[in-house]
This record gives sequence, structure tokens and C-alpha cells, in this order.
Amino acid sequence: MQAPFEISCVILCGGKSSRMGEDKALLPFSSYNSLTQYQYERLKPYFKNTYISSKISKFDFLDDENLILDEGEIYSPIVALQTIFKKLPNQKLFIITVDTPLVSIETISELIESSEDNEICVAQTEKTHNLCGVFLSSISSTIDKMLENDIHKVGYLLKKSQLNILDFPNDEEFINLNNKDEYKRALEIISNLNN
Repeated sequence: MQAPFEISCVILCGGKSSRMGEDKALLPFSSYNSLTQYQYERLKPYFKNTYISSKISKFDFLDDENLILDEGEIYSPIVALQTIFKKLPNQKLFIITVDTPLVSIETISELIESSEDNEICVAQTEKTHNLCGVFLSSISSTIDKMLENDIHKVGYLLKKSQLNILDFPNDEEFINLNNKDEYKRALEIISNLNN
């Protein structure tokens, strides 16, 4: 078993899931009752602590101390990041969305190793995966300014931070489960991996 990473992990589960038509964080995945539980159980052994970031408390498998509830009404990953860094100040965190369940531990390890001299280190394949990477709490002031100006784009945060973008060859590893077809495809991939 690989030694745990020296940092904590936060899984973002606060999206609206509008393209899926139902809350994707609660969809069954692999042998687990929900995609969230799958991600949590899969990542937990590797990190110092593992947290779930969400708008509401909706997970029956989770202790409250591992749940970070977004402040405010707005559905925005920037609001989520602000809340996360308020709860976990002065830290380097690995952030991943609940709907990217195929990102490998090897990839995560590479991102953490490459994050040394940067505030943010994220993955890139054909596109940049803005919410799969390592984030340093020193970006909190930038996040506060963004929200004061009603700016909610993660791409803007990346531009305003010391950034390292790491290229990865396998686009399939970063499949986002935004709709039913992508969900079915990920279920097939995970089923093949488990057999």
C-alpha cells in the first residue's frame, strides 16, 4: 500500500447536476451506493484527511466532521473553495470533483509532487481540468476579491495565481460524468477495470 500523501483531499459535490437531470453525487457507482461514497472510499486511504464539500448534508455514510457545507445561496466552485479554505486554513489541499471518478492515484501523486513552487497545480489533457489538482490556501485573498466582484470562473482564479499545468496523455481518465451517456461509459470502464 502506497504511503499516504501528507496533505488532505476535498471532493467537490455541490453542483446542480442540471445536465444529468438528477443529483449525480448520489448516483450508484461501482459497488457503492453513490458516486460520492465511491470517490471518498477510494481516495481516503491515501490522504491525511478526506472531506466532502456540498451545499447540503445528503450523505448517509459520512461523519459531520468530514463534511464542509458551502456558505451562501450561489452554486459556484469559487464559493466552495472560499468555504473550504475558511474551514481548513493554511493548508495545501488536493481538490477533485465528485464526477471525475477515474483519475488514477498515480496521476494524483504526480500532481502533488509537481505542486512544490506553485499556488495551484492542475491536470491537462485535451483541455485543462481546473478542479483536479493541488490548491494552496494563499489563494484565499484572490478568491475573496473575486467574490467581492461577483467573479465565479475558476479559469480566472488560475490566471491570477502562480500556476503549474501538468500534461497527461489519457483523456479518458478525466471523463466528467455530466450526462447519462458519460455516466454509462464510466460504469463500463470501471466494470472492465474491476474484472
